Amino acid sequence: MPATGSSPEGRTILIYGASGSIGTAGVQLARYFDADVTAVCNTKNLELVKSLGADRVIDYTKEDFLRNGETYDVIFDAVGKLSFRRCRGSLKRGGSYLATDGLRNLLLALRPWRGQGKKVRFPSSMPTTKDILFMKELIEAGRYRPVIDRCYPREDVIEATRYVETEQKTGNVVLTVSHA
Repeated sequence: MPATGSSPEGRTILIYGASGSIGTAGVQLARYFDADVTAVCNTKNLELVKSLGADRVIDYTKEDFLRNGETYDVIFDAVGKLSFRRCRGSLKRGGSYLATDGLRNLLLALRPWRGQGKKVRFPSSMPTTKDILFMKELIEAGRYRPVIDRCYPREDVIEATRYVETEQKTGNVVLTVSHA
């Protein structure tokens, strides 16, 4: 989870898209590592992200976190809708913008922002066996819970995809496979 190469304990992190599949995981993992978590989501998911461990929530339909004067050690764009350029003013000196959007921020990841030490970072690798076992332990200990919005039988994959593409899901959408 550390986005800056050190422990997130005591660090401030803003998670944009905190009620999606990546965001719900991010909130819980940041909380586990004792980061101070600000979650950004829509009105209907405010209570959900609070229940996952967010210290504060911002309803993006009512407030723009980029204009509230707050700064963060890490801004985690869990839905790939922001950019480093838009967020850099909300990052603390030496802060990191954790991107999930593929190529849009890739060139910016190659160099720190001039004079501020601010960086764009991408997830560095696929999960290892150690990572998977860590998540298993968290789940078994009740410290992490997957958030499931809807389940579809495998045969309804097109309908499931259409629902995901509405960008209004909460947490994850699951395809079930029967053994018939």
